[in-house]
Amino acid sequence: MQAGADMTVQSVLPVGAMLGEGPVWTGDALWFVDIKGRAVHRFDPGDGSSQAWSAPDQVGWVLPAEAGDMIAGVKTGLHRFDPVTGSFALLHDPEPDYPGNRLNDAATDRTGRLWFGSMDDGEAAMTGRLYRCDGGACRDTRLPPVAITNGPAISADGHTLYHTDTLGKTIWRVAIADDGALGAPERHIVVGKAEGYPDGSVIDAEGCLWVAFYGGWGVRRYDPSGRMMRFVRFPVANVTKIAFGGANLTTAYATSARKGLDNAALEAQPLAGHLFTFDPGVAGLPVTPAKI
Repeated sequence: MQAGADMTVQSVLPVGAMLGEGPVWTGDALWFVDIKGRAVHRFDPGDGSSQAWSAPDQVGWVLPAEAGDMIAGVKTGLHRFDPVTGSFALLHDPEPDYPGNRLNDAATDRTGRLWFGSMDDGEAAMTGRLYRCDGGACRDTRLPPVAITNGPAISADGHTLYHTDTLGKTIWRVAIADDGALGAPERHIVVGKAEGYPDGSVIDAEGCLWVAFYGGWGVRRYDPSGRMMRFVRFPVANVTKIAFGGANLTTAYATSARKGLDNAALEAQPLAGHLFTFDPGVAGLPVTPAKI
């Protein structure tokens, strides 16, 4: 295992997010959300500028869409988000019978299928599920429900899904058939008690999985067998997800959160909630726009 002492982590945007999440690179900028702040953010590393839009409710993520706008996972369902006007238009509510749930994390695969999860907003009930949107239809994948879904991350060939049960401290590996159907989940990574909670994840160009840790002070890189290869330590406890960006997708950006920190912790972690960057030493994979 390589420690992260040689990887300098820098704050690049002092946004102070209560629950920063969902970073994604769209070719010229880094997008992310503040779930509890009900905001969508855009950061341009070229000139250091940023923009923010208000969301109609808690927003778990935004992803580029094939139509040129964006898809957003809001508490009330999937929305089409237009950055030009700042408008959100409801497309689909996958869970009308679970008003205590919200959408939490998402990713697209190489074909543009959208995979997204839900969670109990109270972080206790086992009501979180993973969904797949394909061909205009959203389906429950029928994976066992958990309190907080995270990830998801999909391998470059599109045949493997990594699905995270955050409170269960387990990352599952699931085979994906050509039609999107899932095989039986296999336990891939089990996180130790003192390591924090596995949060968002993403695959790099070498097929390795990068997992951010809430309460774990950093990001861990795992090889395809599930062996930890590297730990990048952060100056904040709650790291939520990374994205690969820049011209060659060789710059890592990471969101973080102030949520759950008391006054003493906030004083000790003045950078909590900021957007960070570091050199991961490997390139990421381009994000395929969602076909929805």
